[in-house]
Amino acid sequence: MWSTSTRFALSRPPLFLRSSSSWLSPVTLRLSRPSSTHLLHLNTHRRRFQTRAPMATAATTTSNDVESSPDHVVGKWYSVPELRLRNHYFTVPLDYSSDSKTSPKISIFAREVAAAGKEEGQLPYLLYLQGGPGFESPRPTEASGWISKACERYRVVLLDQRGTGLSTTLTASSLLQVKSAEDLAEYLKHFRADNIINDAEFIRLRMVPDAGSWTVLGQSFGGFCAVTYLSFAPQGLKQVLLTGGIPPIGNGCTADVVYQECFQQIICQNRKYYERFPQDIEIVHEIVNYLASHEEGGVSLPSGGILTPKGLQTLGLTGLGSSCGFERLHYMLEAAWDPVIVPGAEKRLSYYFLNAFERWSSFDTNPLYAILHESIYCQGAPSRWSAHRIRAEYDNTFDAVKAVKDGRPVFFTGEMIFPWMFDEIPALKPFKRAVQLLAEKKDWSPLYDAAVLKNNKVPVAAAVYYDDMFVNFKIALETASQIAGIRLWITNEYMHSGLRDSGCHIFDHLMGMLNGKKPLF
Repeated sequence: MWSTSTRFALSRPPLFLRSSSSWLSPVTLRLSRPSSTHLLHLNTHRRRFQTRAPMATAATTTSNDVESSPDHVVGKWYSVPELRLRNHYFTVPLDYSSDSKTSPKISIFAREVAAAGKEEGQLPYLLYLQGGPGFESPRPTEASGWISKACERYRVVLLDQRGTGLSTTLTASSLLQVKSAEDLAEYLKHFRADNIINDAEFIRLRMVPDAGSWTVLGQSFGGFCAVTYLSFAPQGLKQVLLTGGIPPIGNGCTADVVYQECFQQIICQNRKYYERFPQDIEIVHEIVNYLASHEEGGVSLPSGGILTPKGLQTLGLTGLGSSCGFERLHYMLEAAWDPVIVPGAEKRLSYYFLNAFERWSSFDTNPLYAILHESIYCQGAPSRWSAHRIRAEYDNTFDAVKAVKDGRPVFFTGEMIFPWMFDEIPALKPFKRAVQLLAEKKDWSPLYDAAVLKNNKVPVAAAVYYDDMFVNFKIALETASQIAGIRLWITNEYMHSGLRDSGCHIFDHLMGMLNGKKPLF
């Protein structure tokens, strides 16, 4: 898809060692790409894109006492241990490309966070973009993790991306207000990264004194949004930090490329899992046989849904790709069966296991994750259920029933959404037709501008996780080669959940790469 030639400066010799049968020893590399060096040869056709500016101009101010206005309501300060917080509500257009007077309006929520005692101080702003799509920003209960570290020098803005949290939240119940599948698909197309960044600019012009620029931290899908920000509104950015969040930026739909690579990584993660917990091979075999033996092809779940063998395989989404995921999955599986306390009683899956399976995912509370998942890879082309199509190419490897018959381990799947989920998961069933329309949609708006990224002037530092199951390492490097000036910290010390697991260290490390504490050479 891309033809590139890029030179990186390495802080130490590369030690890329991969083995499907053993864990890697910690290897950490820091790579940088001087912004003055342009060694890219892109054969793809580039288009220039423009985005509409936010509706109103910013009020010039040098005070942090932001006042409410018709489109911006500011709450009062309140406290959690060692932090001060206040809420902001913004009224924004659903569609920034239409007339601002006639476009329907939605509400966007952002929480401002400062270290206790610093809330009235003059501090630069940092916007946090959450992973997803379809998940709300963190709800701080105390000063901890990366938020605590960031608040030492920043005023942090935790944005609930449109459709999540308190930002006109789209839930399994609220979405039922839209009666036709066609209307719902038309509505949902406005909840992707392009409009999330339009919302961010709307907020920046009203929150940051003198409409100044701010730093952005993007985790996972939030990093995808940050690269969209770099493409279409770099004037609002002081610097950008990415953690497990460098997207593919090719034209068309890149989902097929993503899933081709991700299935290979998932196979590797499955092998690692069963090497750690070989006893689980038999447990999973028993569960698959039990589910397949039922006339309906599975058993009922507490919510009224059905657990089938392919549904069981989706436990890999969380179990194979995050810190402590292997352990959590193992402990869940070892409690799969009810004890037989009456001789001759039927062997059954435990309520504990069935309930834990449903709580393992967030499809019922955050349906946007499933509904919009493949659309995050689409620019002017449909996804056509990419993960489902690519899985068919690996059908022998991921067929659970066949694996049991062949005596092979049953492989779990990863971060993928399949059409059958909209039949088996009750919270998703009402949206099956609308999601089908989204899968067929061809005229998706652009999310990235390769020409702008090639000439990027905004300082960018990125943590790239070598064993990342969610954001493929190879694809991340491919995109990084097309963002001028980006500095990469490549490590296998962390999984995709690194910012959650060791936020202080990761935030500090990336900031050091941008502020001179970790020189280029």
